[in-house]
Amino acid sequence: MELPFDDPRQTRLARIHAALIGAFGRIERPDDKRRDPAWTLVQGVIGAQTKTAISNASTDALLARYGSWEAVARADLAELQALLGNQTFPSVAAERLKACLLAIMAERGAVDMRHLSNLPDEIAMDWLEVLPGVGRKIAAGVMNTSMFARRQLVIDGHHRRVMQRVGLVPPRADTARAYTALMPVLPEEWSAADIDEHHLLVKWLGQVHCRPSKPLCAACPIRADCDTGTGRTPIR
Repeated sequence: MELPFDDPRQTRLARIHAALIGAFGRIERPDDKRRDPAWTLVQGVIGAQTKTAISNASTDALLARYGSWEAVARADLAELQALLGNQTFPSVAAERLKACLLAIMAERGAVDMRHLSNLPDEIAMDWLEVLPGVGRKIAAGVMNTSMFARRQLVIDGHHRRVMQRVGLVPPRADTARAYTALMPVLPEEWSAADIDEHHLLVKWLGQVHCRPSKPLCAACPIRADCDTGTGRTPIR
């Protein structure tokens, strides 16, 4: 979907981004933090409702223990569950991870996603979302935050909630619908790194101000651009 010239939603999102940088500072992901796409995929598949630092450590531990993602795929399920004990849902994480890696191996012969670098974003995202345990958030994470560095927007629960209250995403939208609403609104000049930073800033806002219950609207740095904060719509 193409935006009309000077679309107010795009201007609004740019103002929100600038306000978040003013409030929280810049968040830049160094190049050495852009990991192999397979690592990023694993981290996403095991990371449901788990802090990022814990999932990062678990992903590193898996690779250190088995030496390759192919070996992780062939590992005993009970052993994987034990190694993922710090995840919020270790049994679910282990089952989804094993199924996901085996599915890649069945198609590619190895846990190798280099072919995605040659595909258009939409086709690469579709390929990822067919994998067990991979939805729009994880697919976008692989494309944006790994070494692929593509212009894809990661949307987690915090991000979706903030954008719903702001009024740029329908109130009952799931992650996929929120993604569809927001991707066309991203300023065209934003790079993959800018989009990554935007997600992290909005996520931070959701953690410290725009909480699920009792949001701190009075102190919110984007209140002027928020339908809920200015009283234009109720919190849902």
